[in-house]
Amino acid sequence: MSDMMTSTPVVMSITDHDPSGGGGISAAIETLSSLGCHCTPVITKLSARDTAGQKDAFSTDTSLLIEQMRAVLEDIPVNLIAIGDVGTISNTEAIHTVLNDYPDIPTVLNPPPPNGEADIGLDRAIRNLLLPQALIAVFNKREALSLAASADTLSACAQELMEDGCNNLLITNTNSTGNKISNHWFSPNTQKKYEFERLPQKFHGGGCTLAAALSAYLSHQLSLTESIKQAQQFTFQALKKARRVGMGELIPDRLHWCR
Repeated sequence: MSDMMTSTPVVMSITDHDPSGGGGISAAIETLSSLGCHCTPVITKLSARDTAGQKDAFSTDTSLLIEQMRAVLEDIPVNLIAIGDVGTISNTEAIHTVLNDYPDIPTVLNPPPPNGEADIGLDRAIRNLLLPQALIAVFNKREALSLAASADTLSACAQELMEDGCNNLLITNTNSTGNKISNHWFSPNTQKKYEFERLPQKFHGGGCTLAAALSAYLSHQLSLTESIKQAQQFTFQALKKARRVGMGELIPDRLHWCR
């Protein structure tokens, strides 16, 4: 049986189901498949949303979430675990517990933006439990500042989050004006800036695409430096070729390279 095992990298994606196909598990499956990986989807939350916004959501029972993760991890050699929308504090605690049993599997963390007062405790749980387990965390500026509320600059924010144990942060869309967008990679010995053309449209699923692309390149054993570079390039092209499938925001084309 082992001689028949595929050499395709396997990425476990732990996130929500987005029926619009823009973000969540749809973005992960499309991006990972496009970049030559097999995705094992673990669903944390069922969402009712369209291309304009979320209508309702129902988080997965924590015991079922654990069963999903363990069923895959006990059967399939997983190269990397990508974590997006965890749904609840209890789900965050469960993911943390399971990850403790698999310390050799690298983790990419990309939680969604905070949703007001209700997410204060969830933000704290993500920071305390999942951030220290991540090889790299991907945030936009709003997400990063919400996790490090006492920081008054982007560098101070990154330093505060790195002190929690995550040595690599990719903070995106850090400038709000001008014709360029800037992403910053922070690590204990590195601060690197990447600039891209600011596209005029609004997109749903760009952050999910970036985190999934980064997970794919890392699972193919590219270096962290090269993975960060390639993931941003892939995402930028997916956004440039984005399609309007509904009346809200555009959906990135994760298969742009083969059309």
